[in-house]
Amino acid sequence: MNTLWLHLRNAGRLAWGLLRELGDENAYARHLEVHGRTHSGAEWRRFSEERLRAKYARAKCC
Repeated sequence: MNTLWLHLRNAGRLAWGLLRELGDENAYARHLEVHGRTHSGAEWRRFSEERLRAKYARAKCC
């Protein structure tokens, strides 16, 4: 029973980490750490705008 519980817990952690990565939460946390800032609505807006600007500034092929 303990082994099953460990496997389920590990699978849950993996799924949660994947969702955080897809939702940009991990990238936002890295952004805060690199720039030495704390979480705020204004900082989330700044982060989101930077990501969108970078995304649409790259040329697309085909």
